[in-house]
Amino acid sequence: MSRLPAALGSLLFLVVAPGVVAGVIPWWLTGWNVEEPFSLWAPLRVVGAVLIIVGVLALLDSFRRFVVEGLGTPAPVAPTEQLVVGGLYRYVRNPMYVAVAATIFGQALLLGQLELFVYGAVFVAVVAAFVHWYEEPTLARTYGEQYEEYRRSVPGWIPRASAWASRSSRPDRPGPPPERADPPADSER
Repeated sequence: MSRLPAALGSLLFLVVAPGVVAGVIPWWLTGWNVEEPFSLWAPLRVVGAVLIIVGVLALLDSFRRFVVEGLGTPAPVAPTEQLVVGGLYRYVRNPMYVAVAATIFGQALLLGQLELFVYGAVFVAVVAAFVHWYEEPTLARTYGEQYEEYRRSVPGWIPRASAWASRSSRPDRPGPPPERADPPADSER
């Protein structure tokens, strides 16, 4: 798939899937009305705003990677040609789902709407089941050992502390490259 169809398909999927799950449904549940569940809730609103911002930025970067790196979309009907393992995918296998969850829980904190915590927990449970029963077996069948190496090396839900580098992106020899020997002092240049 070329980049233009991948970009258009990804944009459509972004609006339809995360746009509904992290935008329309929270709005439908809460009307985006701000509540004060208990006094001193204000600092939690700041945490919520940060979660929303980080979640949206991570989601957009992940969608971009599907277009640029994978030459496809996150939608199962138009999958990528290449396994996407760059960017945030070097730290966690499911950055899109983590980003959407962060956005939902961020709204719960920002708005003081406790029902969004319940909705967020249901979202996480449904997504974890989808990943376990559909997505991981499909990726294993499609990408074989490349995906298995990735799955062994990168956690699914809690990000690694340092970025993962696949065997194919590492040098054949461990350690620094060999130093070039200086020519002997008596040789001609």
